[in-house]
Amino acid sequence: MQPIRTFQQLTDHLQSLNRRQRIAVVCANDPNTEYAIARALEEGIAEFLMIGNSAILEKYSTLKRYPDYVRTIHVEDPDEAARQAVRIVREGGADILMKGIINTDNLLHAILDKEKGLLPRGKVLTHLAVMQIPTYHKLLFFSDAAVIPRPTLQQRIEMIWYAIHTCRRFGIEHPRIALIHCTEKVSAKFPHSLDYVNIVELAEAGEFGDVIIDGPLDVKTACEKTSGDIKGIASPIGGDADVLIFPNIESGNAFYKAVSLFSHADMAGLLQGPTCPVILPSRSDSGLSKYYNIAMACLMASDKC
Repeated sequence: MQPIRTFQQLTDHLQSLNRRQRIAVVCANDPNTEYAIARALEEGIAEFLMIGNSAILEKYSTLKRYPDYVRTIHVEDPDEAARQAVRIVREGGADILMKGIINTDNLLHAILDKEKGLLPRGKVLTHLAVMQIPTYHKLLFFSDAAVIPRPTLQQRIEMIWYAIHTCRRFGIEHPRIALIHCTEKVSAKFPHSLDYVNIVELAEAGEFGDVIIDGPLDVKTACEKTSGDIKGIASPIGGDADVLIFPNIESGNAFYKAVSLFSHADMAGLLQGPTCPVILPSRSDSGLSKYYNIAMACLMASDKC
């Protein structure tokens, strides 16, 4: 499989699989979610189970155009809709869970239910995003911009494993993972930089398999070879990072918002850790961004086909 370097290539690859993934959507009561669903239906990559207020859902023309691939379940209460969606996934009735206009905390409450949720005991819940930046030559993954405030060493290791698995699904057999900091220096003032040393040692010992992991590096050094050459930094990443692991949620989220706003980057992302791909877009995300989330989730779900 050739590496997927753009979101268009992602759609092309999914169409070549000729299989629609089943997506349970909670409270798809907004135009941007409707657009994303319509686009996924048109591209032939998904079918949908819409769980929410049917009086709102049935107004959408999307439902009428694809009667064979869209079903609705009427549930007025958002919390109950979330619980039903999680139950359906657990029972094998859907491959993917997607958030509509419901509050994130309400959906997470159902996902994290210790008895009836989707997060296995001992698994780390985190978020992995991918962006297509007009000025970068391939897709760029990064974590965590949404869930873990300040990852521990073990959480960071799990984040890296999730990223490796996702990269392989995108056809990236030898991912380059950069551990991001504001400088390339290790300092006890920044405890995460000490964690980076441990992670690099594990990578060099073969703990993560066929990957390159290096850090601390700043974003420019990780993604632009010229910056490393000017600074005299001989990193095996070589300015060609596939994945950026951020030190904390503040830096990851600021990066995500800044690049999406000022560089007009296209984004997608999934929760990592649950038993199925979970699409957790911001309620204000564009319809196109929500479609890319769906496409990413369909690729990850195809791993289980």
